[in-house]
Amino acid sequence: MPRLARLRHGARRIGGAIGTRGRLRQDALAAPLLGRRRSSRGYASDAGAGVTFQTNPDNREFTRTMEFLNYDDVPLFRVMDEDGVVAEGLEPGVGKEEAIKMHETMVRTAVMDHILHEAQRQGRLSFYMTASGEEATHAGSASALEPQDVVFAQYREQGVLMYRGFTFQQFCNQCCGNAADPAKGRQMPVHYGSTELNYHTISSPLATQLPHAVGAAYALKLERQMMGGEDTIALCFFGDGAASEGDFHAALNFAATTQSPVVFFCRNNGYAISTPIEEQMASDGIVARGPAYGVPAVRVDGNDVWAVRAAVAEARRMALEESTPVLVEAITYRMGHHSTSDDSQRYRPVRSP
Repeated sequence: MPRLARLRHGARRIGGAIGTRGRLRQDALAAPLLGRRRSSRGYASDAGAGVTFQTNPDNREFTRTMEFLNYDDVPLFRVMDEDGVVAEGLEPGVGKEEAIKMHETMVRTAVMDHILHEAQRQGRLSFYMTASGEEATHAGSASALEPQDVVFAQYREQGVLMYRGFTFQQFCNQCCGNAADPAKGRQMPVHYGSTELNYHTISSPLATQLPHAVGAAYALKLERQMMGGEDTIALCFFGDGAASEGDFHAALNFAATTQSPVVFFCRNNGYAISTPIEEQMASDGIVARGPAYGVPAVRVDGNDVWAVRAAVAEARRMALEESTPVLVEAITYRMGHHSTSDDSQRYRPVRSP
């Protein structure tokens, strides 16, 4: 079993210039990574930590000062500003070919969304969901993975599958449910899946993919330990609305206790269909929940493709080398309707920021 890092409270600073695979150097400033590390014995080494009190009673420390825990708002890690200028020291070490592929993926995703959305309005499809405004989360995260990494998507990550090689024809086959659709029309439109591309088929019930991803990651970990398999993680996408489901909490706790190499990627686009984020939770978004379960967490600008790539690359490294789940919250905005069954003008201004 790989040596586990020590568990501690508070914010851990990750950062630096992005390397050839988007990895962050430790010597440069970046956003705080909230979380705690485990010791090789699996319990917290900090005095006062709950796990320490339960499993290591000889390492207790008491205090006569009553203090209620709180924290400041977590900032967003960003590489580019609004004008596309990359911050000094954070230049992405990405080759021209890969940069072009990332750009093409974002553009092609937007074009495909427009075509298939209009096809649904014409009655050619029964249903569709666009990813307008969230394309950077697709290209940034997909480019930080290895082909053997398994992806558990929600329903708005078509760009990730496109980056991996899923063709426009295959997207259309699935949405139309024709004879060329691998599922033979047994799934709703946009419920993509590809065994060849390690992309698990999407499930309609919200948040069910989270515990599934943890189970897969745990199996991958055991396979690597027992049979010397490849360095592989599970990347699980979900929205801010899914974080209000019980499966989210069960998955984070399951992943933390089994020390599974899974990266939870939250697309916080501000709305769970029509419910705004402020009506869902009083906490500082989703990132604050990670440390409560012993899961390191980071918040990034979801519209900054380089920031997303850097965060996922670092999260992947941590998941493998430190045997820990990681939570990434990407702050973005859903520019379109939730789906073709939704009219977002009924619950938010047309020119909402």
